Order: sequence, then structure tokens, then C-alpha cells
Amino acid sequence: MPDFQHLMLFIAAGWLLNLTPGPDVLYIVTHALRSGARAGVIAGLGITAGCFVHIFAAAIGVGALLATSATAFMLLKWVGAAYLVWIGIKMLLSKATQSPISQASAASATVQAPARAGAVFMGGFWTNVLNPKVAIFFLAFVPQFIAADAPNKSLAFVLLGVLFNLNAIPVNSAWAVTAAWMARRGALRHGMHWLDRVAGAMFIGFGVKLALTDSPST
Repeated sequence: MPDFQHLMLFIAAGWLLNLTPGPDVLYIVTHALRSGARAGVIAGLGITAGCFVHIFAAAIGVGALLATSATAFMLLKWVGAAYLVWIGIKMLLSKATQSPISQASAASATVQAPARAGAVFMGGFWTNVLNPKVAIFFLAFVPQFIAADAPNKSLAFVLLGVLFNLNAIPVNSAWAVTAAWMARRGALRHGMHWLDRVAGAMFIGFGVKLALTDSPST
């Protein structure tokens, strides 16, 4: 593990990186705006679970395979891009619905929450798992903070990866709470269907951008 100074730098860098908007942040914010902070937090936890897959995969060499094998990277890249585009198309074609935040019946929203929570969680999970750029990120970022003389570099990688992931939870939750607060202010209550259209277009854009990403080995 790095010394205290480098550990604090690692944590600060992780927070800044998690504040950067991308598909994960968009997924959290969209669900928080539509269904409240709880849905946004659940979306963030799904993304966190997906990150754990990348961390342990990188530690056992799958991430290195993605970094060196153009075929493996391209396969996962196209699956991930298709998934993001699929989410975007679903949002573009969705019917205009009133946000549960502005519904008069809180009890009705509570009844629907359990089934919706599972779908929101798994959506966040797959949004992250199917993005090979996340695996490449961990391979590029984490080793910078592992000492050259570390006796067990794989264990150090996992510990730092887990720390990075856990530190992302409060940042993701903050995105969710802030978005839900904005929705409660009322400015977005009558334009949620337009939010779906904008978010859908952005997801399609992220999918196209991922599809056009070159393999690290090229």
C-alpha cells in the first residue's frame, strides 16, 4: 500500500474522477430525477457492483487481456456499445409519464419500488460491466499508486481498487440526492419526457463513442 500522502492523493483523484460526467453519472442522475434519491442511490450501487467485477478481473489478468487483445476488447466494446444504444432507444421511445416524485400517492410509489429497484440495480451493473474502458482505466490508474517493491502487487491492486470503489459510493449518492432535490424543486416535473429524450440521445452518443474507441493494443 502507498504511504499516507500518496494514499490521500489516490482518494482525492478518485473523487475527482467520479465527479466527471459519463454514462454512469447519467444513469444515476436520470433515475434520481425520475424516481427520487432512493432510485439514484440504487443505480449507483449497481454501478459499484459492476466496478468490483472489473477490479477482480483486472487482478486475475482479464483486464490485461483486454488491454493486449484487440479481439477481446472489440467483442466487449461492441456488446457494451449496443447495450448503451439500447438503453438510449428505450428512453427515446418511452411514453411521457409523471415522475413518482410529483405523484400524490406515496403509497403507490412504495408498492412499485421493489420490482423497479432490481431493474435499476442490474441496469447500472451491466452499464458498467459491459464497458471495457473501465477495465482499462483500472489497469492504467491503480498501478501508479503501488510501490515498486510491494511484496504482493496483485493484493495491493485489489485493495486499492476496492478503496477506489468504496470512495465512489458517497460521490454517486451525492449525484442522486442532488438530482432528486432538483426534481423536487418543481422545475422538471412537467418536462420529464423531454428529460428521457435528452438522456436517451446522450446514451446513444456514449454508445457510439464507445463503438468508435480504438483498442489499446492498436
